[in-house]
Amino acid sequence: MSVRLLIADDQPLVRAGFRAILDGRSGIAVVGEAKDGTDAIALVRHRRPDVVVMDIRMPGLDGIEATRRILADPAVRTPPAVLILTTFDADEYVYGALRAGASGFLLKDAPPEDVIAAVRVLAAGDGLIAPSVTRRLIERFARTVPAPERRLTDLTPRELEVLTLIARGLTNGEIAAQLVLSEATVKTHVRRVLAKLGARDRVGAVILAYESGVVS
Repeated sequence: MSVRLLIADDQPLVRAGFRAILDGRSGIAVVGEAKDGTDAIALVRHRRPDVVVMDIRMPGLDGIEATRRILADPAVRTPPAVLILTTFDADEYVYGALRAGASGFLLKDAPPEDVIAAVRVLAAGDGLIAPSVTRRLIERFARTVPAPERRLTDLTPRELEVLTLIARGLTNGEIAAQLVLSEATVKTHVRRVLAKLGARDRVGAVILAYESGVVS
């Protein structure tokens, strides 16, 4: 199945570069280009992409606020996954993007194959954060985010095991191999874990796992 992709960046050359890298690669189809956050919101409503590659610094409405509005938009019945792709890895940008609901965060100096892989990861419902900012992000969340109200006691032993492996960065396929389960069974466990924790995606589950001391 083709992944419908929207590119949001204020620089035409950057958009053209992303289109050249992504369009038609590994079943990815670019369905639109947005020049700013406001344009991105409108195009998401009309083009219904599966994934949005979103810049942060754009004139008018920036990428973080655009992400927040897209994911809260009642006119969008199936919100896309948002991959923040930016030159800046400052803590406030990473933190703000994930708080807005973004499922992924990469830097623009990432190799093209990493960007392609990230789009497919997000389209599959997973989350992804650039390795260079992961540890710093977790430390910041541990310092600034209140302890989770939801208890982990609702999780079965198997679901807690799956959560631990998610927090260690394993994909569904890797979890399936380690636990000797089918990948379909792992996907069911992941869905149940996210539902019980009230997490929007795997990134939220990882954060909660670290905050709760499930992993350290």
